[in-house]
Amino acid sequence: MSNPAAARRYAVALFELAGEKGMLEEINNELQVVKETFVQNPAYVDFLENPKVTQDKKAASIHEVFLSTNDMIRSTLLLLLKKRRIDCTVLIAEQYEKLADDQQKRGYAKVYTVKPLNEQEKTRISEVFAKRVGKDTVFIENIIDSSLIGGMKIRIGDTIFDGSVRNQLNRLEHQLISGKDLR
Repeated sequence: MSNPAAARRYAVALFELAGEKGMLEEINNELQVVKETFVQNPAYVDFLENPKVTQDKKAASIHEVFLSTNDMIRSTLLLLLKKRRIDCTVLIAEQYEKLADDQQKRGYAKVYTVKPLNEQEKTRISEVFAKRVGKDTVFIENIIDSSLIGGMKIRIGDTIFDGSVRNQLNRLEHQLISGKDLR
């Protein structure tokens, strides 16, 4: 079972090393490919975690499968293999991506609407909410949710901005039930 604390330590170390070499984005992109390889091929991960397979065979496999990958990533994978932490690979890639996003002031938003947003609307929402959350860029993922009735709900990290008609109706209902002044 992967260890989030260990994964974070490896991600930070790799991030710092990549930063020293001016390769933050290159390493991030390649790590995401490694992550996808692990996610899409659970049998390969099982092979790497199998105690009956020798370390030499596992290492040879990593060299072969990730031949075109940067040496820094291959060395990290071999270290994870040696330390019996190969199960942390996906978490390391995710943690590294968060570090890169923070450093580049990038954010990701899930925007829930009743109908699909056009590119102009996505751009405007990105600009407005990037400023509100202190990011240079916010990438928009539009999710259709007919239960909102109208308006939109935006989730950026742990923050939710709810301007949906459904939310407004819920607040109105709560005020009516509690007898609070509606002004």
